[in-house]
Amino acid sequence: MVKKLSQKEIYFEYICYICTINFNYMEVKKLNRLKVVMAEKDLSNTWLSEKLGVSQPTVSKWMTNFSQPNLESLIKISKVLNVDVNELIRPDEVQMDNENSR
Repeated sequence: MVKKLSQKEIYFEYICYICTINFNYMEVKKLNRLKVVMAEKDLSNTWLSEKLGVSQPTVSKWMTNFSQPNLESLIKISKVLNVDVNELIRPDEVQMDNENSR
């Protein structure tokens, strides 16, 4: 079971996420789950950009790891995609929890 995080904990995790991306580019693909979740749900960048009210190039940059969504956008993304924000920023923990529940 995935632990629900407080706003403060989400912010801390987000900062750690951004720091990891900035200091270790190899971790970006491992940590960025947005592209995977979008593919699993068979959704397009256009769809997400319309739901969030952001431009398609912005979503494209998130999907290609050129840039990362800010905390507010990350929370909106999790709501629009109907996934826990943990699944987007802490995929290893979510995967371990799913394996342990089997």
